[in-house]
Amino acid sequence: SIQAAADPVSSSDAPEDGPKETSSVSQNISDADAFKILLEMKMKKRQKKPTLPSTVTELDTDDGSKVYVVGTAHFSDSSKKDVVKTIQEVQPDVVVVELCHYRVSMLKMDEKTLLKEAKEINLEKLQQAIKQNGVMSGLMQMLLLKVSAHITEQLGMAPGGEFREAFKEASKVPFCKFHLGDRPIPVTFKRAIAALSFWQKVKLAWGLCFLSDPISKDDVEKCKQKDLLEQMMAEMIGEFPDLHRTIVSERDIYLTYMLKQAAKQIELPRASETEPKEYIPAVVVGVVGMGHVPGIEKNWNSDLNIQEIMSVPPPSASSKIFKFVIKATFFGLMGYGCYRIGQRTVQFILSMPAAQSYLQKLTEVRSQH
Repeated sequence: SIQAAADPVSSSDAPEDGPKETSSVSQNISDADAFKILLEMKMKKRQKKPTLPSTVTELDTDDGSKVYVVGTAHFSDSSKKDVVKTIQEVQPDVVVVELCHYRVSMLKMDEKTLLKEAKEINLEKLQQAIKQNGVMSGLMQMLLLKVSAHITEQLGMAPGGEFREAFKEASKVPFCKFHLGDRPIPVTFKRAIAALSFWQKVKLAWGLCFLSDPISKDDVEKCKQKDLLEQMMAEMIGEFPDLHRTIVSERDIYLTYMLKQAAKQIELPRASETEPKEYIPAVVVGVVGMGHVPGIEKNWNSDLNIQEIMSVPPPSASSKIFKFVIKATFFGLMGYGCYRIGQRTVQFILSMPAAQSYLQKLTEVRSQH
């Protein structure tokens, strides 16, 4: 998790008695007292009956904590405003977003950089994705990135704006923590790949590779009722129940679990160890794609165990065949390109570590036979 900084008390709020008195007063305040003063300020700002956008779903825990789930469209200006409004109204103790640490970089980039990054899908990015996640999951990640880049190009708007707004607003709330609430993306992709048959993988890759339908901003706003990527994939290539289970339903469970963890009661600081522990209910804001909200509501009152959905099954025979076909096609195309371009390019490509590794494996296979 990322700790969002608390706002310091501005100098305009301090008494105008001079620097010496202010210094002596601050020295006499314990950490526990300072915490209580800032907490009181936060509670005054927190609305008892907050005015919330229609995209917010309110959930309660058994110990009195409150969770406000903001359902968003990932390419929507109105979603960004909904997130800001909700955080300002409820002054949360924790903000949880639908991101994992593999995608946390989008919180630090500006819109211009993200637009450029999303539009530029090159061989270097593909190699990095494959190195990080394996051939199958790396290709899946790049194909879905292509969908995101297509939307970015059509709308001129970078994804994740609602998460960046959540991060900024959380930093303005005293003692507000910022948590990453999504399952690690390599786990999701590996489980998704394992759930598909060979021909389903081919069909999925084909549909994503040849994505070209125009998208309007009105289409995006309509997608507030369903996850945008999921809806596009369903329209392109038909329904994939197993893919829906791994990419959407399992992450519903994971997000619900993380929201419930964030909603545990908060222990107040004590002036000494002899004082009894005191707890207060927590207020949490969750920022997730609208497509996950029904699943979170459905799972909210269930006992959840995320161990099963965190395991990665071993690759199936069809995965191994598909992996070999992809590699053979890749190097076959490279070989044909070398033939057309010339000997110098051949020497350059053969010096690449990936090519050397593949040639070495072929040599080992031949020597065994």
